[in-house]
Amino acid sequence: MEAQPTRDTTKGGTRLAGERLTVGHSRSGHTADRATWPTKTHAVTAGRPGRGRAADGRTPRDARSPSAALGRGPPRSPRASSGPAGTNGPGAAGGAARALPRAAVPAPRLRAALKRARRCTPAQSLRRAMVQPEEQARLYRPRPELLPTAHVPSLPHYQRLYRRSVEEPQEFWGDIAKEFYWKQQHSGPFLRYNFDVTKGKIFIEWMKGAKTNICYNLLDRNVGEKKLGDKVAFYWEGNEPGDSMKITYGELLRKVCQFANVLRNHGVKKGDRISIYLPMILELVIAMLACARIGAIHSVVFAGFSADSLCERILDCGCSLLITADAFYRGDKLVNLKQIADEALQKSKDKGFPLKQCIVVKHLGREEIATDGACSQSPPLKRLCQDVASKWPTHISGLQCIPWDPRMDVWWQDLMSGASTECEPEWCDSEDELFILYTSGSTGKPKGVLHTVGGYMLYAATSFKYVFDYQPEDVYWCTADIGWITGHSYITYGPLANGATSVLFEGIPTYPDAGRMWSIVDKYKVTKFYTAPTAIRLLMKCGEEPVKKHSRKSLKVLGTVGEPINPEAWLWYYRVVGEERCPIVDTFWQTETGGHMLTPLPAATPMKPGSATFPFFGVVPAIMNESGEELEGEAEGYLVFKQPWPGIMRTLYGNHQQFETTYFKKFPGCYVTGDGCRRDKDGYYWITGRIDDMLNVSGHLLSTAEVESALLGHGAVSEAAVVSHPHPLKGECLYCFVTLKDGHEFTKNLADELKKQGIREKIGPIATPDYIQYAPSLPKTRSGKITRRILRKIAQNDRDLGDVSTLVNPGIINQLFNNRCETKL
Repeated sequence: MEAQPTRDTTKGGTRLAGERLTVGHSRSGHTADRATWPTKTHAVTAGRPGRGRAADGRTPRDARSPSAALGRGPPRSPRASSGPAGTNGPGAAGGAARALPRAAVPAPRLRAALKRARRCTPAQSLRRAMVQPEEQARLYRPRPELLPTAHVPSLPHYQRLYRRSVEEPQEFWGDIAKEFYWKQQHSGPFLRYNFDVTKGKIFIEWMKGAKTNICYNLLDRNVGEKKLGDKVAFYWEGNEPGDSMKITYGELLRKVCQFANVLRNHGVKKGDRISIYLPMILELVIAMLACARIGAIHSVVFAGFSADSLCERILDCGCSLLITADAFYRGDKLVNLKQIADEALQKSKDKGFPLKQCIVVKHLGREEIATDGACSQSPPLKRLCQDVASKWPTHISGLQCIPWDPRMDVWWQDLMSGASTECEPEWCDSEDELFILYTSGSTGKPKGVLHTVGGYMLYAATSFKYVFDYQPEDVYWCTADIGWITGHSYITYGPLANGATSVLFEGIPTYPDAGRMWSIVDKYKVTKFYTAPTAIRLLMKCGEEPVKKHSRKSLKVLGTVGEPINPEAWLWYYRVVGEERCPIVDTFWQTETGGHMLTPLPAATPMKPGSATFPFFGVVPAIMNESGEELEGEAEGYLVFKQPWPGIMRTLYGNHQQFETTYFKKFPGCYVTGDGCRRDKDGYYWITGRIDDMLNVSGHLLSTAEVESALLGHGAVSEAAVVSHPHPLKGECLYCFVTLKDGHEFTKNLADELKKQGIREKIGPIATPDYIQYAPSLPKTRSGKITRRILRKIAQNDRDLGDVSTLVNPGIINQLFNNRCETKL
């Protein structure tokens, strides 16, 4: 597989395509820590300093392992090979770099204008005429206090590391791999892959033949080699304030070994699939790592999913055992998890796939059990609401209302009491399966995304370290649920691989009040905080007072994940929560990618509100038009990635043909994200939403994210969603749903303001909506994503909604149907 780096040999030096940032200089003539960003599009040349030195000749300040191994000066010229895929050598391995992301093409103005006219869609022309808010265009630079200890302290440093990561992926990731334990080194090529469906089967192999165990690297090495046995791995914070415990790395290792032995005693062996259906409790992490320790494949199912959803996932991957809990509280809502699990098991049995064993964690009944000292915890508190009697037929501590089949069900705690705390790990091939994680299932049949051991371990660990600029003294908190990929990569695997201390939270942001998250930040002195735009907008609706009554002085880095964040929410997060001192890492990635793809680095990247900024190490993004032509400079189209990174999924479980069709068929040679993307004149990437959320109005392609951002810019709007609606003349028109902040009322005058000031002035007349409908709330999945599929049905008065079991608020649907189209403009 031949691949050549794209170079621009403009006069004055060699410039890698995509490198258009000038390096600022201080008055003394030394290179500044931050970049000076040009305001006009022009060519920028970058000289090549000596090996191991910065552009001004100084030795980099961050020569620490593995950063030192990564930053060994400028990259060598990549070795090209014309060998076909599957043969030995850099070309076959995909190691020769493909074209770097292009931020600007130096050319005379006339040539640039002609190129834009040739390739630009009507929607792009519209956006160039659009007046962008001043705040959105402004650059927010990292605070200087982050620089002394940062892994990547400047933009030029990022550029050097990034250049090497895409030109020499074997050497770059090979140096990082040396930081981990391998029972056996790989014997063949470091990387082999094929991204082109026209040349054969799609495959990706990193370090095939190498033997390791991810649990051993996360726990045994931290306890033994790194002497972190007494360091806290997790602070667990329950749903009820004051209900908390902690577990150290040493305690976690012993618990994982115990449960790994339990699984082996139940006949679980390497390659078996285990379904885990648990709330956000420590046993969820223990179960995942125990599976990894013995080579079993875990399939975590979000504890908010229905019996039908759980059954579908059990059947699809052929799980041999289910791990669940008695019940849990989410806010003031009681979830009888065991009852839901039993319904799923019965459905599975009815379809000819009976499971023989169900292991049940006694969570709400935990206070009955004497602790054995394995976890350091405060005296157990009641995990109950006062209205428990009305929700349970008997006293909760007896759990007599929990359905129980002694032939199948067994208590977790009973099994653990006699299990050994020593368990030899199963040594797995780098390309052995680690876990299957299903997409949310909000549209069509859920897809079982499969990740493997070696590459995922490298990518989750490395992206966590650099994106959050992790330091040994940090306390990190990701508010996601482990049932989603964010919880896999950035609660479980990434933080533990770095020996981090994390917060594991069972509750919700607004229970018992809107200040809960910030009280937890203060309680544990959280330094790195990672949450979703949906949560930010929810807290915005509650105002600033719940935030400001807490200190939050420990915070150093903020992050967002799950969907593009609108600039208004970004600015609120930056100013109110971070008090303009915490950089925001706005991360773009997917379940399928395993880790961050586009993201700022806290001390290196000047930020733009709403932009995911630049690619992470090893990631080569490109923007394609519908015809499959790669667009250069300022452009908008399909976001693709041109070469593999270690964390990429390997297949869809049991359906490799769908894997190839979904992700590689449309643009052969590239991984297709399914997302739209815009690149601005400075090379920043902006996610515009799923391609199927793009709107075609009178031949103009409009982004739902852009229209929603315009609506959210109005002070009365807290949430907005835009879908298409059939129109006899335009083909499609815009149908908008808006949720209002407290104290605002939806009126015809407000609708007119949203139409004129909110959309026409910010985007243009073509984006004027035909319908704006008030929504008390918007239908969302358990992961917090708005289900536009259902909103499209409501807009078209189509009551054939399909499966709504994944919704957190299905009751809102009838209200939205009743209010439908009443606010036609």
